[in-house]
Amino acid sequence: MFSERFIQYIKFEKRYSVHTVAAYQSDLDQFMAFLTLSGQPPAHPSDISHHDIRNWMVSMMDDKLLARSVNRKIATLRKYFKFLLQEGVITNNPTAKITTPKVPKNLPVVVEDVKLTQMLDNNEVFGKDFKGVRDKLVIEFLFGTGIRLSELLGIKETDIDNYEHTVKVLGKRNKERIIPVNRELVALLNEYQVLKKSENFDNKSLALIVTDKGANAYPKLIYLIVHKYLSYISTQTKKSPHVLRHTFATSLLNRGADLNSIKELLGHANLSATQIYTHNSVERLKSIYKLAHPKA
Repeated sequence: MFSERFIQYIKFEKRYSVHTVAAYQSDLDQFMAFLTLSGQPPAHPSDISHHDIRNWMVSMMDDKLLARSVNRKIATLRKYFKFLLQEGVITNNPTAKITTPKVPKNLPVVVEDVKLTQMLDNNEVFGKDFKGVRDKLVIEFLFGTGIRLSELLGIKETDIDNYEHTVKVLGKRNKERIIPVNRELVALLNEYQVLKKSENFDNKSLALIVTDKGANAYPKLIYLIVHKYLSYISTQTKKSPHVLRHTFATSLLNRGADLNSIKELLGHANLSATQIYTHNSVERLKSIYKLAHPKA
């Protein structure tokens, strides 16, 4: 009952995305299932102690769950018990005594923007039919705007402003932002929309990106498209849509864009999320220094 109230709260009052709500629900279900299997199913949230939470953490780490995943699940519990405290359901927050494992900082994975640009400018890489132009649009959009996969899938044709050269994006927590698009991307959008219309799909989807049969595009399709074309220019293991988002941000930073502007373009809630890209720039400067300075 209490978890249901919490889910309604984050869904309707906090306006978290569908994916975030589903993740919170899953985390809570897993925690309650652990308590049940441990032979201590709580009759009331106040019956849950910090020992129960620590035992769950140990269990997850014994199962080789990554520290980042453990921390995310504990973050769910922190928000859940904070909600119960605000509602007067409990008087003590059992997560207050919890210390989460340290997560090693991983630098964002990027591809060389020069190679990526050369590939996009190569007329031999992408086909001239609907599928080829659609695939090129996916790569151009992700690299040219830095939007998330979910945001790309949510874009409708009516969100494109060809006159102002902008696109309206619905980000996390249903926050809208306006992102500029370059002239080449605008021209490609126009070409794509003409081809899309000429296909005369039975399914008249309002979504901008659609499948070969005109249905709404889905995450796996975008992953396959990105992986296919990044394989042409990179041998690194990770070739996901988020790599293009990282590449977008790193390219802007390397060319003098300020962090606050990049933060707004990416739709980050705070600057700390954007600062991770400064590490890549520092590493780049170190490489230049080692090559160019006589004392390096």
